[in-house]
Amino acid sequence: MSLKSFAQVMSLKKSGDGYIATITEDWQQGRSTFGGLSAALCLQAVYEANTELAPLQSAQISFIGPAAGDVSLTTSILRQGKNVSFLQADLLGEKGLATRAIFCFGSNRESALSRNDLPMSSVPEPDSSPPLFEGGGGPGFAVNHFEQRLASGTPAFGGDDADNHVWVRFKDRNTADSMLSLIAIADALPPAELSAFKTFAPISTMTWLINFLTDKPKTEDGWWLVHARAEHTENGYSSQDMIGWSRDGQPVFSAKQSIAVFA
Repeated sequence: MSLKSFAQVMSLKKSGDGYIATITEDWQQGRSTFGGLSAALCLQAVYEANTELAPLQSAQISFIGPAAGDVSLTTSILRQGKNVSFLQADLLGEKGLATRAIFCFGSNRESALSRNDLPMSSVPEPDSSPPLFEGGGGPGFAVNHFEQRLASGTPAFGGDDADNHVWVRFKDRNTADSMLSLIAIADALPPAELSAFKTFAPISTMTWLINFLTDKPKTEDGWWLVHARAEHTENGYSSQDMIGWSRDGQPVFSAKQSIAVFA
């Protein structure tokens, strides 16, 4: 199978009022596209359609249905204020709407307030951490495009714990640090509840709220540390908290996901 780089997938083609992209099999998980890639494509479409945008502050993303292969993207401006703008992007496959993303862009401004209560956890370095999936397993997109090392917690299907710290980076070392690559990194881990599974069963993110804590993401050697913790799982659904840091300990995002669990 010929792999398509992240940068290649992000190269959209104009089509009417929107854009088109081709998502190859190597970026899929099961019958659908890796959610972080779908979100990045939506963000890229917004960037293509709007040349002057303030820094990205947050995103609300709904994974509505599966999509792969040839997809189309449309964008719209929901509100454009003096400092803050809301823009929407839809990703559509052959069966209709697959992903809807609402992005909030806001201008930086001087403030008397400053707070950072998200210190990076003390964990082993990437070289001292084992692979997240023992034996080289994992979803196709992760095996093909990401390195993932378990800094603390439990491997998938490993026990009752659902609180993991994982070092993540693109295998393609030419992938630039950007908001696009960061949103893909932020969703690259399997849901934390997978660590508590006894045997394989489907699990799927439904909604994702992510706040960006920097507008200039940068890290060392491509590595980002992501903490994912299942805070509540009941009745087939799991609520998950996530935080991401650069290699030098700077927080870059905080997030929450709603996940469907079929175990």
